[in-house]
Amino acid sequence: MTDGNDLKILIADDEPLAAERLQMLLARVADVHLVGTAHDGESAVRMAEALLPDLVLLDIAMPGLDGIEVARALSGQGESPAVVFITAFDQFAVAAFDVAAIDYLMKPVDAERLTRSIERARAYLRTRAETPAEKAPAPASPWLEEFWASDLSGLVRIASRDIDRVTAERDYMRLHVAKRSWLIHHSMSALEEGLNPELFVRLHRSAIVRRDFISGFTRNASGRWIARLADGNEQPVGRLYADQVRAIAGR
Repeated sequence: MTDGNDLKILIADDEPLAAERLQMLLARVADVHLVGTAHDGESAVRMAEALLPDLVLLDIAMPGLDGIEVARALSGQGESPAVVFITAFDQFAVAAFDVAAIDYLMKPVDAERLTRSIERARAYLRTRAETPAEKAPAPASPWLEEFWASDLSGLVRIASRDIDRVTAERDYMRLHVAKRSWLIHHSMSALEEGLNPELFVRLHRSAIVRRDFISGFTRNASGRWIARLADGNEQPVGRLYADQVRAIAGR
């Protein structure tokens, strides 16, 4: 970082007005230094290699290399910058699962949300600097560890381990976390394959439940299994998934 704690920031956005808005918002933030503005993906990669920013505010929809491709290119650098995605389209969130972004902001960018993202980037960079270089990175998990879902303020990161249950709604899946829920564009079969089977179990063609969120099972008048959940709700068990009940109960 320049000047002690100054955070070096590179903007990459092909929309002049959007880039100008980010510049104006950054002018109000303390201890940041704008090192440049790129207007396409290729320029963003070249400028990042030359200017070595700490943080890149990266538009996703750009000509040539898009933001996802730029982030992948930057991750190959020795000391790669932190990345905050700027987007007008929430459907890019699923495609960005494998990119280590610090945050996602929806256009038009809110000043307070931008400030929070910058502070998150500072914390990330401090933690990375304090991590011993010789420490081997943890092996990548084969399971989905997180999701990004639309929120009024932008996109929200949801850790898989925090999800109580997943229910299907037409072409979307609803992720239930405590008293809140979010819709994501995904398929139930893909989620069943992607979620760790040691943590989650499919009980119905339209429902996946975290195993430790199940408090018990009962049968209804027709003999169908019903899962009792920790929040007091009940989840019918599909006939095709009755074996799951026996497996959970050890029978």
